[in-house]
Amino acid sequence: MKFSALGFAVVALCLTGSAAFAHHSFAMFDAEKTVKLEGTVKQFLWTNPHSWIVMMAKNAQGVEEQWSIEMGGPAGLARDGWRVNTLTPGMKVSALVHPLRDGTRGGQFMIITLPDGTTKGTANAAPGNDAGGLPAVR
Repeated sequence: MKFSALGFAVVALCLTGSAAFAHHSFAMFDAEKTVKLEGTVKQFLWTNPHSWIVMMAKNAQGVEEQWSIEMGGPAGLARDGWRVNTLTPGMKVSALVHPLRDGTRGGQFMIITLPDGTTKGTANAAPGNDAGGLPAVR
């Protein structure tokens, strides 16, 4: 049985396309909840396929905890005005995230407020939520 070039291309696309969709699932994040974090940048990882903000924030008991915040890739962030040095270790920031469903300290990036008051991200990422009135994790 012979496959035409078009048939082979369709099969290849179907096999690789499903992996791309699985990779971009946001099911691990609870889009119905928003958490406000206030703390210090530990590390900003400008990496593909996703960049990360690692920050330290105090919990309700005043104990500092590490949070990992997943972002888009560097190309998309650069189009939105981000640079590899937008966040630096020791920088005091506040961030809004959709938390992980399993309760571990991580989330999907929505908005960050820099020390000078500049914000990056999109308020539209938080349907029905804004920074005001949210409990802060310090």
